[in-house]
Amino acid sequence: MTFVTTDDGVKLHVEETGSGEPIVFVHEFAGDCRAWEPQVRYFSRRYRCITFNARGYPPSDVPGPDAYSQDRARLDILSVLDGLGLDKAHICGLSMGGFAVLHFGIHHADRALSLIVAGCGYGAEQNQREQFAEEAESTARFLETTNGDTFADKYGSGPTRVQFINKDPRGWEEFRTQLSEHSLVGAAHTQRGVQKSRPSIFDLEDDLKKITTPMLVMTGDEDEPCLIPNIYLKRNVHTAALVVLPNSGHTINLEEPEMFNRACDDFWTQVRAGRWPTRDPRSLSSKILSVED
Repeated sequence: MTFVTTDDGVKLHVEETGSGEPIVFVHEFAGDCRAWEPQVRYFSRRYRCITFNARGYPPSDVPGPDAYSQDRARLDILSVLDGLGLDKAHICGLSMGGFAVLHFGIHHADRALSLIVAGCGYGAEQNQREQFAEEAESTARFLETTNGDTFADKYGSGPTRVQFINKDPRGWEEFRTQLSEHSLVGAAHTQRGVQKSRPSIFDLEDDLKKITTPMLVMTGDEDEPCLIPNIYLKRNVHTAALVVLPNSGHTINLEEPEMFNRACDDFWTQVRAGRWPTRDPRSLSSKILSVED
């Protein structure tokens, strides 16, 4: 365990396991560095696995409300790389972490060996923007008036979490317990500063088309808020492949760790071998059958 300090003076809790090419795992809103345990246990046999707690998630610092934003989330990934003296790493994130990884890929492509963007899309569709902002604000207010156990019970059993409960109640209970231990103050700041205020990925089309870093996009097929945004990412990032896990919700790295790890493993193996493709432009035709001139 160590700490790195960001350029605005926030200390981030960082853990490292294994050796080899570095992988930085970036957690979701309902997780922390512990949420990547199935991945660290598997990939640390061949890689240097790095997890960290985002600002607002003790033992990382919990700064005031003005210290949180989507830009700050991707800059904190950069601070982890710089603090550990890493020139480049594979960057893998889920949900809130997936958004951070996507923005990292847009702004810091020279520091990424590859990008895995999983469960990314909540509130991105234009007809859901207002609803998502309202729900994020409602969640923040709830965090300010409740306790950890009540919040974890309610937030942890939402419509894209019930799949986890049904498949692996013991695993979900561990996830729920860890969620209950989070800083409610930090979580409320994160809801308002990062979740509620982040831009829609549908407003990033020009930036997405410029990405040349190998990318894997992943989602569960019952993670409804992510399905259309993930197809959008596949269509606009020409180095992206899309993996959809069957009968799965949002917390796919914990809900289906074997399938998640296998997809990541295959992806990183191809990247390391220099075999990850860029999409053939012939596949981008507007034709359906391609028999007419």
